[in-house]
Amino acid sequence: MTEDSGIFEEVTLRDAQFRSAKLPGAQFERVDLSGAVLRDVDLSDSVLRSVNLDGALLRDVNLHGAELRGVELTDVRITGEVQNVTINGVDVAPLVEAELDRRDPDRPKMRPTDPTGFREAWDLLERRWDETVARARALPPEALHESVNGEWSFIETLRHLAFATDAWVRRAILGDPSPWHPLDLPWDEMPDMPGVPRDRAARPTLDEALALRKDRMATVRRYVDQLTEDQLAGDTTPVTGASGWPHPISYPIRECLSIVLNEEYQHRQYAERDLATLERTHTA
Repeated sequence: MTEDSGIFEEVTLRDAQFRSAKLPGAQFERVDLSGAVLRDVDLSDSVLRSVNLDGALLRDVNLHGAELRGVELTDVRITGEVQNVTINGVDVAPLVEAELDRRDPDRPKMRPTDPTGFREAWDLLERRWDETVARARALPPEALHESVNGEWSFIETLRHLAFATDAWVRRAILGDPSPWHPLDLPWDEMPDMPGVPRDRAARPTLDEALALRKDRMATVRRYVDQLTEDQLAGDTTPVTGASGWPHPISYPIRECLSIVLNEEYQHRQYAERDLATLERTHTA
């Protein structure tokens, strides 16, 4: 066995931990990895054959270009971005989109094409979030810090949406290189960046989180109210002077605003789902 390669047979490595390890080209045959945790792992171009994934949780997983042959997908739940997904010769993505639009006739408004459409979309989000916040207020304050199935708590969701506005509106569109508030919460997998807060231990009250949230929503309100066709068709000016997210390059303004709409719509869906669970737990 050399430093770079080797064969390990009949080896037991219970609770072993591999961190910052490089195992390119490794082969695993008849290996028990049940209960294993893979985080920040590169499995690109890997081959998984006769693999048992019963009960597995795949979260924030990139499956671009993946090919699954002879698989059994029974009792499987998938949430995320679905594009060009062909199952048994059928592209299911348009079917999924059509069904989601049928369930919520207002959903297509999150894909506006002109300034008026963006204003109408923001009107809808403001109204719906007011309803969701009212629902959250009916729960005990501590419940709003609870995670449901490993997802963000309600207050963490509000903090993340403040981050999304800071990133895509205040930084990318308005040009503030460092728009962050200490309560801003990036997505979990974002690499640490100097100056960008990530305080998962913070426990602000609902009113404290809402004060930040309302301020950021007002920023979007002011921008879409004055949005013109020329602005919507234009690109941002790259920010200078500070690292952060998004990267300091130019972006289509339409794309930046669409990202914010999608974040707002989707995270409200998630919040409503989790609030229903919390209501059953705390009002039984």
